[in-house]
Order: sequence, then C-alpha cells, then structure tokens
Amino acid sequence: MEFTQLSVDQIREKLQEVEQSRASLEKALQQRWQEQKTELAQQIRDMIDTHGYDAEEIMSLVMPRRRRGAAGKKGARSYVRYVDPQNPENVYVRGVLPGWMKQKMTEQGYDPSVKDDREAFKANYLQAIQD
Repeated sequence: MEFTQLSVDQIREKLQEVEQSRASLEKALQQRWQEQKTELAQQIRDMIDTHGYDAEEIMSLVMPRRRRGAAGKKGARSYVRYVDPQNPENVYVRGVLPGWMKQKMTEQGYDPSVKDDREAFKANYLQAIQD
C-alpha cells in the first residue's frame, strides 16, 4: 500500500487499526502459549503414568527442589539490579556497596554512608533492571 497518498488522519487511523490488531494477536499468542504448556504438561503426566512412575519422583529428577521451589513460589524474591550505564560490568544488587559505586557516588557529590544519598544516586545515575 502506498502511504504517501494518505492524509494524516488516514495514517493515524491505519496505525490505530494496526495497534488493535497487534493487541489482539498478542492476546491470542499468550492464550495459545498457555494452552500448549498445559497440553505438554498433560503429555508428560501421561508418559510418567504409562511407565508406572510417580510424577513427584520423576519431577525431583528433572528439576532440583530448590529451583522448582523458587520458581513456583508466589512471592519468590526478586531484587532490582543496578547497572552503571558507563560500564555494564559494574552491577549492584543489594548489600555492601562495591568500591566502584562508592567511588562514583563520591565523584558525583553523594555520601555513600547516607541512605538518602544512596537512593538518589541509584535513581539518578544507575540503570535499574528488574529480574
């Protein structure tokens, strides 16, 4: 389709149609993805039953308990990672401040021993990435 002949309003209308189609497609994709996961889980349960094993026994061999427990728990801890935009290898998650962060805070005029300064530095200088 040639868009150069369309008016601004016509282009906006086309964009809105595309966005609505995209939203519908994303919803359909998520539904189908969930259906396929459910179907796969049932196939696995059927295979385990066919071979005469207990599902829990097999799952403990497939996934170690600590991973299965952490992934399946509601409220599993997830911490924000703070990355230095000038050097992506500099990452701070929580706990004791690394040396690179103390140095950069001091260079920017923040006091690493003051909680408000640490929070302001993270908000204003570092890139936050949620796991």
